[in-house]
Amino acid sequence: MTPDQHASLTPERWAAFPLDQQILMIGNEMNRASKLVAPAKRELLLGSYERVLRLTDLTVQVQVKSSLRRELLRWRDLIAALYISPDPSPAAHRAAFRVLLQFTPTAAAQIPYVGV
Repeated sequence: MTPDQHASLTPERWAAFPLDQQILMIGNEMNRASKLVAPAKRELLLGSYERVLRLTDLTVQVQVKSSLRRELLRWRDLIAALYISPDPSPAAHRAAFRVLLQFTPTAAAQIPYVGV
């Protein structure tokens, strides 16, 4: 699974971004997905979750702190569960989005603006 949009994004290039920016870019994909959590938009939602998973995998891959990697992998499991769920859940999506934004203070400052 390598979505076209991020197919050329290498770990080296991703590592050049600070963690705050990495989390915010994953959050940007989660925000896009927020608008797609409906049965009629399932294919678009799955594409968005694939991009979230790809960026999360890159973030895990470039992290040196094992505790952060562990927490990101736990969070990734939430997104994987949303991805395979037969029925999109807006509440579960919002909860996962909120948890993501709480990874860094800079990202957490965005919570009031994205409604999670």
